[in-house]
Amino acid sequence: MRTTDPDNTICLRLCLFHGAGISEVCDAISNLDGVLHSIELVPNQRHSSVHDITIMTRGKKHADSIIAAIRALSDIKIEHIAEQPAFLIHLGGKIEVNSKIPLNNRDQLSMAYTPGVAHVCIAIAAAPHRARKLTIKHNIVAIVTDGSAVLGLGNIGPEASLPVMEGKAMLLKDFANVDGFPICLATQDVDEIVQTVRNIAPGFGGINLEDIASPRCFEIERRLKAALDIPVFHDDQHGTAVVMAAGLINALRLVKKNIADLKIVFSGIGAAGIAGTKILQQLGAKNIIGCDRQGAIIKGRANLTDVKRAYAKITNPNNESGPLNEIIKGADVFIGLSAPDLLSVDDIKNMNQDPIVFAMANPIPEIMPEAAKPHVAIMATGRSDYANQINNVLAFPGIFRGALDVQASDINEEMKIAAAYAIADSIDKISLTKDYIVPSVFDGHLVNTVARAVAAAARKSGVARE
Repeated sequence: MRTTDPDNTICLRLCLFHGAGISEVCDAISNLDGVLHSIELVPNQRHSSVHDITIMTRGKKHADSIIAAIRALSDIKIEHIAEQPAFLIHLGGKIEVNSKIPLNNRDQLSMAYTPGVAHVCIAIAAAPHRARKLTIKHNIVAIVTDGSAVLGLGNIGPEASLPVMEGKAMLLKDFANVDGFPICLATQDVDEIVQTVRNIAPGFGGINLEDIASPRCFEIERRLKAALDIPVFHDDQHGTAVVMAAGLINALRLVKKNIADLKIVFSGIGAAGIAGTKILQQLGAKNIIGCDRQGAIIKGRANLTDVKRAYAKITNPNNESGPLNEIIKGADVFIGLSAPDLLSVDDIKNMNQDPIVFAMANPIPEIMPEAAKPHVAIMATGRSDYANQINNVLAFPGIFRGALDVQASDINEEMKIAAAYAIADSIDKISLTKDYIVPSVFDGHLVNTVARAVAAAARKSGVARE
């Protein structure tokens, strides 16, 4: 038998009827020298037994012969073929809407719908705020995108963005028991987006803006926060900023440096870079320098956008100019939100003693950890296959859980800072190490910890209604 290739993996969804067994499928694969990688039973299928199977093959011809052999089996139907395992879990979408109460008899129906529902409608008409208690508004977030900046894929449009928005809804539900619903808009016009979200807002307790390109995202968020009395949170900005801040809080605890004394260099002044700068300034940072493709952002530099001109006014107090490899000299912290392979080992060596490097470009960071780690005190990336992943999921589920628990009218700076410290403080002093500065996304206590801190900050800052 020739060696199979993991890159030539196929995934099949099989329906087995009339008592057909999966063993027949296994035999067919084995007889043709395929390697059965995994079998997963798909639950809640009424009329057949459904399995997702993953097979490693030697290439397309080999895969086609295995598929033909399975098709020849009686009472077994191939429902779907995919070249990547991810396609199977997306069949039919990843989320659904379920009822919270049964409808098994006429009494239940009359209370859930007509005539009983009329009493609730009248109560809300008289006091609209009661919708926050008596409807799904109590616990639901609209996940809104225009598909213009999806993951690292760019402007791929609303339909192609839908799997990401579904995934965001899954994370909200599974981690924080917050209901989220994807709203993928067929427009990238700021006015239309703002008006659409305003029009649907009565049915939601919060708005999560997602994957909207800069600089449009800033104006959309600003206008919606001014217009709505429910939280509006652009996760690409603020979720990233909160988790990055949490990681830096713990990194500074390890290297025993004060944030007010540091030179901090940002590479990439988009949505996350600007929000990250502002949250670090809230934490006490005094000397932050942002860099783009043309180098340091400095007051008076030619061809600055309005957003970067405003950024220049609040950063770079010593008016440093030049390319990134000059600006990084003597820096204590590097925060990368830009592009792969921007930094060299020499750049790292030119930083201050015990440098902290957060290289968060995905999937390839500004410098690979293998190259940087011998020369840094702390290294973090945006990737899950290295230590210290700066992952938004550490923040946004708990932030929305806390905001909804107190029916907050806003997610303000105090709540974001509270979330950052809650994430950082979830790692005790004994456990805190250079390879463990942010908790695992599967830390079962984290969401509640963040939610409590956010709710407390909402009450203290006066935006809580509960």
